Amino acid sequence: MIKLENVNKYFGELHVLKDVNLEVKEGEKLVIIGPSGSGKSTTVRCMNFLEEPSGGHVYIDGEELTHRNKTQLVRRTTSMVFQQFNLYPHMSVLKNLVLAPMKLHHKSRAEAEELAYHYLDVVGLREKAHVYPTTLSGGQQQRIAIARALCMQSKIILFDEPTSALDPETIQEVLDVMIKLAKENITMVVVTHEMGFARQVADRVVFMADGQILEEGTPDTFFEHPQNERLKTFLGKIIRK
Repeated sequence: MIKLENVNKYFGELHVLKDVNLEVKEGEKLVIIGPSGSGKSTTVRCMNFLEEPSGGHVYIDGEELTHRNKTQLVRRTTSMVFQQFNLYPHMSVLKNLVLAPMKLHHKSRAEAEELAYHYLDVVGLREKAHVYPTTLSGGQQQRIAIARALCMQSKIILFDEPTSALDPETIQEVLDVMIKLAKENITMVVVTHEMGFARQVADRVVFMADGQILEEGTPDTFFEHPQNERLKTFLGKIIRK
């Protein structure tokens, strides 16, 4: 469903991604972990050309992503949930959810609202349909952002540290929604520091440092028998916390 082939990314002279090769199968739940500045978010953003690679190739659902086709291909296949919720503050929750299905997929308002209410039920916030995002907690706003991504009915959802901007009390309510989603046949790529979530949900975990993938494996082997010394040090620090 997603393939990165020798992907490099420079920001000026800073070499952020270094020959990254990665494949994600249809329906797979892939979790990417690693220290800050390791290239995790940039890797995910290259998957939908929010960051265009400086070199290498990106394939989505068998088709190479290019500057020319990126808008059409990404809109057809991919949604994203960001660290910040990026909801339109001047629109109600319902209007936030129906906007993309109507504008991009040309659904009628009735069809778009039916979708919106369905996914508000999925994230447990139907009663918030007519309020404005600023009246909601951070956790509720992120759940609305997930519902918005689901309304696109994409094959792929990318999550870029979706709980990093939340206070500890609301992190779990967002993770609970993502755990529920993981039971669906959606391809999910999640950048996160939540090791419990990775253990519970991931089919495969990838560890990045210094712009490279240093180790990957199933949660059992990855967490119980890490091979890479950098990964052992990272897990020792983060799990103690």
